[in-house]
Amino acid sequence: MTTIDDRLRQVRARIASACARHGRDPAEVHLLAVSKTWGPDAVWQAWQAGQREFGENYVQEGVEKISALRALGASDLVWHFIGPLQSNKTRAVAEHFDWVHGIDRFKIAQRLSEQRPPGLGPLQVCIQVNLDGGANKAGVPAAEALALAQQVAALPRLQLRGLMCIPEPAPNFAAACRVFGQLAALRGQLQAPLSGLALDTLSMGMSDDLEAAIASGSTLLRVGSAIFGPRAYASGKEK
Repeated sequence: MTTIDDRLRQVRARIASACARHGRDPAEVHLLAVSKTWGPDAVWQAWQAGQREFGENYVQEGVEKISALRALGASDLVWHFIGPLQSNKTRAVAEHFDWVHGIDRFKIAQRLSEQRPPGLGPLQVCIQVNLDGGANKAGVPAAEALALAQQVAALPRLQLRGLMCIPEPAPNFAAACRVFGQLAALRGQLQAPLSGLALDTLSMGMSDDLEAAIASGSTLLRVGSAIFGPRAYASGKEK
């Protein structure tokens, strides 16, 4: 039976191999284990295997898991909230998480800034960009990313770190690289001297396309099923 420890080793081997092929320094590519729908026991197993950064998509589930892992003694974890965030859930995220990857509206960033407890360090945030242009997909259009980034960067108790994307699955490696390359190019544009922005993070790449993401400059991979196994979603899952 394949364990979480085994899967983590396999994912880390994939990352190391892709970095070697594409001339990347493995130290620049961080692995985020996306533990949504998996219980505290699975996170505990990954923690015991050396994993320290975890991603959650559901606020209530994530907060409960954070508390459970702290009670177990795993107090050195870094928790990332991924994807769209509703206004009525920003306080819980501001109070419990270390990162937010799905900023696509200034209102959400403003609420997180206002609700971040002064005793905690700045909340690390990424702006989500809609690269596919789909009307029903979360993320700011690329043409509006600079204006939003400058607004977010000016807020107190937040630290703007970079950009993230969740594109549609690509049919092959080259197609995935083209999409990821758009986000890398956008970060380069946003870091132009006149923008005043310093962005060190590209949150892109998941279980099926992490090699293409590494080839395109990803610094933060969001990997779930390759670590924890296939997910079984409950109907009516809270987001």
